[in-house]
Amino acid sequence: MKKVQLVFLVLLLNAFGSVISFAQMPFVYNAENTGADCKKPKLLPFDQLPVIDALPDPFSWSDGRGQINKKDDWKCRRAEIAAEIQNYEIGIKPVRPDTISASFSDGLLSVTIIENGNKLVLTAKISKPEGNGPFPAIIGMGGPSGSLPADIFTGRGIATITYNFAQVMAHTQKRGNEPFNKLYSGTSSIGTYAAWSWGVSRIIDGLELASEAKIDTKHLAVSGCSFAGKMALFAGAFDERIALTIAQEPGGGGHTAWRVTDKLEGKRETLKNAQGAFWYKEDFSQFNEAATKLPYDHHELMAMVAPRALFVIGNTDYEWLADESGYVGCKAAAEVWKALGVPDRFGYSIVGGHMHCALPEIQKPEVVAFVEKFLLGNKTATTEVARTPFNTDLTPWITWKTPKLR
Repeated sequence: MKKVQLVFLVLLLNAFGSVISFAQMPFVYNAENTGADCKKPKLLPFDQLPVIDALPDPFSWSDGRGQINKKDDWKCRRAEIAAEIQNYEIGIKPVRPDTISASFSDGLLSVTIIENGNKLVLTAKISKPEGNGPFPAIIGMGGPSGSLPADIFTGRGIATITYNFAQVMAHTQKRGNEPFNKLYSGTSSIGTYAAWSWGVSRIIDGLELASEAKIDTKHLAVSGCSFAGKMALFAGAFDERIALTIAQEPGGGGHTAWRVTDKLEGKRETLKNAQGAFWYKEDFSQFNEAATKLPYDHHELMAMVAPRALFVIGNTDYEWLADESGYVGCKAAAEVWKALGVPDRFGYSIVGGHMHCALPEIQKPEVVAFVEKFLLGNKTATTEVARTPFNTDLTPWITWKTPKLR
């Protein structure tokens, strides 16, 4: 009798193990940063950083002990990348404040943040479809849906939320004199992308606190174009409560890899001529002639979104966007989604023939597919998009092997 029970137990455990093995990675998380308790990597000073000519391996631990080998390891590997990007490029994004409150009235969300006796109020206009909700929503960088056609969302019962980033920090910040600086003293050296992504997270906090807003916080998207495309990418990378990130024509400092762009000819947005030094940490300029000393690159910024959904939109008509570099970065980043077993959650579409930040008809169905699948739960939508005119030799850039993660 005991033998029969033992055999049954083994079979049951094997079946349970099979279920666990084939379980998908989460579409979204309940926490802003699931890796907050992970061990911090050693962050070397500039003069001690080694030169890395190829794109750094997104799967290799920062301490040199080799690649991650389990899907669960990605949480802490992702946290290492986040620490490096904050330390060298954008500055520290503060954690959620202890004192925060929110209210919603007449279509306006108000979020009040208090730190060390200093107060900042953020407001966001919310437009909702008819019905009782809660509604999935897109947070547009500077506009209701970023630079994407609003009907993609409003025509599908999705709410739009306008993020007024100037309430946090101006487009061309005056260091030390911005609302963010007045809330957090001693932050004059910080880049706007750390402050702006912090602001998006506080809007999400407000949506969670103000249940009367009737927003489904498990189905949130962010989008923006150009400098705001970078803003959306940083926001999606640094807040795991965002289910879908759409980065439209983000250019240098967005989906492009700093190392790769340095090797391209023509007028490109490189580290040396990146538009708006105020977007980055004050001392990020030390890498102007030394992009290869960065211990990461922006394929890893994109990979921070994984296993959640990311769609990148490019435009070959504008040389300074450096979309060939973006293509290389996207090809490298895609390996992370593949390793995590969810390749359909990442896509890129790079086409010309249209104005900057104008979505051409050929790309609209691709955006719609990501919206349908990751905001509305339409599992039949096809999101494995890889549209590009480039066929760049990836051999010099991707020198690592993608691991098979348990």
